[in-house]
Amino acid sequence: MKVLVLCGPESSGKSWLSGEIQAHFGGIVVGEYVRHFIDREGRDTCYADITPIAQGQLQWEDQARLQAPELLILDTHLLSNMLWSRALFDDCPPWLEQALLSRHYHLHLLLSPQGVGWVADGQRSQPDLADRQAFFDDSLDWLQRHQRPVQIIGGDWPQRSAAGLQAVQGLLAGKTPVCATEC
Repeated sequence: MKVLVLCGPESSGKSWLSGEIQAHFGGIVVGEYVRHFIDREGRDTCYADITPIAQGQLQWEDQARLQAPELLILDTHLLSNMLWSRALFDDCPPWLEQALLSRHYHLHLLLSPQGVGWVADGQRSQPDLADRQAFFDDSLDWLQRHQRPVQIIGGDWPQRSAAGLQAVQGLLAGKTPVCATEC
């Protein structure tokens, strides 16, 4: 089983690209638990929600891992929970980063906010490109510091699709990035 993570700022195409990848290669997509949580609770999140949201995300991921698909596509993972917690509440439950570091992911596709517009959906909160770029930069910094395999995906929608599909083709063929940010 290969585990692929799509990460980066909101409105950069993670969910869309997850669907594109699944349509092309098959596999299982695990969505964003936080969206389910907000829809269920009918309110904005608060700091006390970070732990149940992260635990829900892990539970969804673990349930999918038990099915052992050839390709497991994660629309997000704990890095997003951790960075949002710090951005919104200037704090993060300490267990979150350790839980993230204890898990194995074969490749992270880090989607850039550059080249695509922000789309409001009732849950997004970073319409300013500078805010989304800062989230992208924080994601890249964390992935590089912890030497996680990452490939940056940018450009317009067709370019993102082509680059994402090519990256997954390489992953399934046993090729992973050789540097912190694959060229």
